[in-house]
Amino acid sequence: MDTTSGRAGRRRPAGTPAGRDSGDHVTAEATKTFLAHRNLLFTVAYEMLGSAADAEDVMQETWLRWVGVDAAHVDDPRSYLVRITARQALNRLRSMKRRREAYVGSWLPEPLLTTPDVAADVELAESVSMALMLVLETLTPTERAVFVLREAFGLGYDEIAAAVDKTPAAVHQIAHRARRHVEARRPRRTVTARQAEAAAEAFRRALETRDLPGLLAVLAPDVVAISDGGGIKQATPRPIIGAGKVARFIVGGLTKRDVTLAVEATTANGTPALALYVDGELDGVIAMRVEETHITGLYFVRNPQKLTHVESETPLTLR
Repeated sequence: MDTTSGRAGRRRPAGTPAGRDSGDHVTAEATKTFLAHRNLLFTVAYEMLGSAADAEDVMQETWLRWVGVDAAHVDDPRSYLVRITARQALNRLRSMKRRREAYVGSWLPEPLLTTPDVAADVELAESVSMALMLVLETLTPTERAVFVLREAFGLGYDEIAAAVDKTPAAVHQIAHRARRHVEARRPRRTVTARQAEAAAEAFRRALETRDLPGLLAVLAPDVVAISDGGGIKQATPRPIIGAGKVARFIVGGLTKRDVTLAVEATTANGTPALALYVDGELDGVIAMRVEETHITGLYFVRNPQKLTHVESETPLTLR
């Protein structure tokens, strides 16, 4: 039975303090603890779901359950909150499976405008990168939950078992299987932050001037471009492979329209990215993967429902 069902009237955004209006000291203290760990909990939910909107919903569900807990019996609030968050995210991930299967065209994670400290933290930047999160999409919901909690957040097998309703022995096996699956597919970061920024800037200049030779010079021969319009904006139904095809797709799509294009450098999911504005309106975000001196992956999100978290920076943390 949900012990928080009687608190429905207290529903409020998970990022704001609660309980002050009623003088409920217990609720106020619970909310204070929740807010102290909120960035961590959001990162857990986002890495498991790939959706900031769904992660925000998980935050609300976590808070509602947390305020119904007797904190006097909780030895480690951080671990307890992470377990609640993981359980809620796993439930939502399972229910999202059908939604993903019915998605129109290619699906990409919802991009987040991230703070400079995310890009500076190599481990964190990789864990929330578009490239790795696409790999995580190939795991089962339970495998993804176990992998994220173990590899990114360092939880013990006992803690993970409590979150996913498995035995510690089963979690150990799932973690091994998921790690092997991801290691065989994960991209390797082979450049410094400065090299990645230089490649992104070269790409930005070529894109803004619609310079086809300039694009070809910065794209790797086997570059892969994935675009996500969600059936709302135009996008390619399948990935495009090869520098020539990708460059022509990008330039061709822009030259077909008599528009004013502005391209701004930014950081999304801890890696260099570009925000594209057409006639002054945000049209999409292109995140990229850079290896050596060339761009090997482009992730173009145009679905307007996925662009709500690029207006302001989202703080993320693994700790």
